[in-house]
Amino acid sequence: MVELKTSGEIDRMLVTGQFVAEVLGELRDRARIGVNLLELEAHVREKIRQRGAQSCYWDYSPSFGRGPFRNTVCLSVNDAVLHGLPFDYALRDGDVLTMDLAVGIDGWVADSATTIAVGTATPEDLRLIRATEEALTAAIAVALPGNRIGDISAAISAVAHDYGYPVNTEFGGHGLGRTMHEDPHIPNAGKPGRGYRLRPGLTIAIEPWFARTTDRIVTDPDGWTLRSADGSRTAHSEHTIAITEDVPKVLTRLGG
Repeated sequence: MVELKTSGEIDRMLVTGQFVAEVLGELRDRARIGVNLLELEAHVREKIRQRGAQSCYWDYSPSFGRGPFRNTVCLSVNDAVLHGLPFDYALRDGDVLTMDLAVGIDGWVADSATTIAVGTATPEDLRLIRATEEALTAAIAVALPGNRIGDISAAISAVAHDYGYPVNTEFGGHGLGRTMHEDPHIPNAGKPGRGYRLRPGLTIAIEPWFARTTDRIVTDPDGWTLRSADGSRTAHSEHTIAITEDVPKVLTRLGG
């Protein structure tokens, strides 16, 4: 069931979204060569405690994971792209790091992800990261009232096609609001004009993610971390947005 939000409820989600954006910005600054993933996890945990917020990941136990998650941020390195379980690993020069954060404040959730290159980046890695960012921008641009979920999905896959990257449709975007995952599901590939019609008050997370040379994923022995099946590098970009009567409102970008 899709729940449409009032303008006041969207404003409350914006408060959460700005906090998520702030913390991800701090992680981008902190994620340097030699920094341990557990240090980044500890920073997020303390920020959440100070704010009186609630982690959407702590005790998260979906059917696809070996729950509970028991961490506050997903940190995925190199060929890992989703649900990266923080572990004792010091970042190295040339690593690609995806940071995915979902938090609730006063009962309202926001979710966002960003991928960065640590230290010296290769042109191939920067191209992959840029592709997910451009796909996210293209998807947000068509998130207009009267359009459909398929228009968002098609915008993402069109960018992937232009860059020559395959697209996985097992995991994608989703509705959110009172909880981290609500209807509708938003695959990263689809056909324009298909699916649920976008209406003002709909709040969704759009999250294109690509692996360089495969659309298949495998699960780590930790039961959570999802990696490209062939070991190729990955990237992931995500924003929470609200459909309005006019242009979409990005809730997880600083300044709204």
